Amino acid sequence: MRHQNKVKRLGKPQDQRKALLRSLATSLFMHGEINITMTRAKVLKSYAEKLITFAKKGDVHSRRQAAKFIFDQGIEGCVCANGEEFTASKDDESKCECGGKAVQATVLRKLFSEIGPKYKDRNGGYTRILRTGHRRGDNTEMALIQLT
Repeated sequence: MRHQNKVKRLGKPQDQRKALLRSLATSLFMHGEINITMTRAKVLKSYAEKLITFAKKGDVHSRRQAAKFIFDQGIEGCVCANGEEFTASKDDESKCECGGKAVQATVLRKLFSEIGPKYKDRNGGYTRILRTGHRRGDNTEMALIQLT
């Protein structure tokens, strides 16, 4: 019996479950919304909200802790030191139009520079789950999880 056991196993061993949640959270922060099964959406909701809470703090320790729980993939474009986004040319990626130094945009930078400050005043409820019907192949209930 699994009394007082809150971990949803998702039919996977622990290492595969952790990798799945990391990739789902990375995709959620990269795109803003993803379409997955209802069970995975419910598990991802609590996982993602913990990461957004780290981003709200914004200090170095929180950044390092959040880096453990997402894949820090690069996103298209670059970010200037003063926060402006732009597309750098291939030959000169280190210079921005304003003259500042440019760094490649990543999911972790987006989480801490855009998503975290956006929810600074809110005490939870950063994500929303919308039911989208059933999948045609196996009749699994699908859901759209998005950042509010």
